[in-house]
Amino acid sequence: MDVAVLFFLSSGLFLGWSLGANDAANVFGTAVGTRMVRFATAAAICSVFVILGAVISGSGAAQTLGKLGAINALGGSFMAAGSAALAVFAMTKAGLPVSTTQAIVGAIIGWNLFTGTSTDAATLITILSTWLICPVLAAGIAAALFRLTTRIIRSAKPHLLRQDAYTRAALLLAGAFGAYSLGANNIANVMGVFVPVSPFTEFEIAGIGTFSSVQQLFLLGAVAIAVGVITYSKRVMLTVGGRLLPMSPVAAWVVVVAHSIVLFVFSSRGLESLLESAGLPTIPLVPVSSSQAVVGAVLGIGLLKGGRGIRWRLLGGIGLGWMATPVIAGVLCFVGLFFLQNVFNQVVYQPAG
Repeated sequence: MDVAVLFFLSSGLFLGWSLGANDAANVFGTAVGTRMVRFATAAAICSVFVILGAVISGSGAAQTLGKLGAINALGGSFMAAGSAALAVFAMTKAGLPVSTTQAIVGAIIGWNLFTGTSTDAATLITILSTWLICPVLAAGIAAALFRLTTRIIRSAKPHLLRQDAYTRAALLLAGAFGAYSLGANNIANVMGVFVPVSPFTEFEIAGIGTFSSVQQLFLLGAVAIAVGVITYSKRVMLTVGGRLLPMSPVAAWVVVVAHSIVLFVFSSRGLESLLESAGLPTIPLVPVSSSQAVVGAVLGIGLLKGGRGIRWRLLGGIGLGWMATPVIAGVLCFVGLFFLQNVFNQVVYQPAG
């Protein structure tokens, strides 16, 4: 692989780092914020399982994202990923849990506008609908699960020390599942724009099988996510973990599980096949916002308690960040493509035919 290709892939790695720095909060923020899990432990578990999820189960959501706008030149992929990364990084600096999904969608639309490529309306509507469905679904799951869990605990009446140990173990298991789901669903945000122009070639691994070019791409992006988790995720973890709504350790566990279920549902090819074989409507395989899922889960618990303790002003700031992120990423991508093409003479679009 030559130096130019590595340079173009660097923006995807930066986006992966930004995703790890921001979205790890959605997996372990509540556990760290309630002091049930140490940050170092959370970062290590999250890093391992996000890589496994990306490599093993990451292809489904990436295909849907590609339909929104098939970026067909490395220069265009570089600028789309870089613009999304800058938008996410700016929000991370502000301590806000934002959506890398919204950032990359905004960047892809910016590329479409610059190149005159039509945006697939059906795919865009599908993705936009999940931005509404995702937090609502997470809130519903969290509220139901919290009510069920508290009833079970009241009925069982475990010793406080035993309950504390069980909760800590449950948070670690839920975090591992959440990290796997995050990698499976959100690797599409990091490397999806590079799939049509992947510079890797597949090869055989003895006793395992074929390691495809897309899996190699996703592995690279997942490692970047892991580095972001380890180096820069603590601040956003604290925002999600305790500042939006003070939570008990049990509530923290419920939030992680609800968030993880939502991400898994929108990235599972197995679930899609099962529903299809049963003649039921399938769930679209799209990269959904892990930030929206976790905030929705927190609100579900907060509303179940009558809305007491929810910091509505902070929630308003998070909501404004969600709306601003795709706009910022789209504008940055459009302007960046202009300079990349006209000042640096780089190919950002390959005409059809």
